[in-house]
Amino acid sequence: MKLKQADIVKIRKAMEKTLDSKRYEHTLGVAYTASCLAMCHDENVKNAELAGLLHDCAKCLDNSKKMKICKKHNIHVNKIEDKNPFLLHAKVGSFLAMECYGVRDKDVINAILNHTTGRPGMTKLEKIIYIADYIEPNRKHAPNLAEIRKLAFVDLDRALMRILEDTLSYLETLKSDIDPMTKKTYEYYKEESHR
Repeated sequence: MKLKQADIVKIRKAMEKTLDSKRYEHTLGVAYTASCLAMCHDENVKNAELAGLLHDCAKCLDNSKKMKICKKHNIHVNKIEDKNPFLLHAKVGSFLAMECYGVRDKDVINAILNHTTGRPGMTKLEKIIYIADYIEPNRKHAPNLAEIRKLAFVDLDRALMRILEDTLSYLETLKSDIDPMTKKTYEYYKEESHR
């Protein structure tokens, strides 16, 4: 199915109704940034915009609703997610993208699914959404943000590594639970960078 501008507009309007105003502004920023990165790195621009619009589609659901969706549809919940159900928005969001918004493109679904933790062997679109979520224009407080914003338009892998490094060290200083997939992703790309 070829994605039409009308589909994008319909999903944008649905997000405006579904998300709170701050989250909606963030979502528009991610969709815009993802589109720009897609143009720069020769990726499908419409898919980047779509994944950007839907990446947080489950973010404003309350935690009990996220858990309910996971149980009902056999979506695996790890120990960290069970303790911090707000982390389930990526898994639930990828499910909603298919069920409620009719997204069938596997790459778009995976970009939504992996936008918080990343994963080893990400596609270009997955990297773009992961990075766009971090660098979009409304983001104010993140380490090395100006540098990573520039780097993202030059080298996706190096930008990805910087974000993973900064995220892990930030979570460690907070003594927060760290999803094991974030560590796996970091280790994978650290090894890739030495090849």
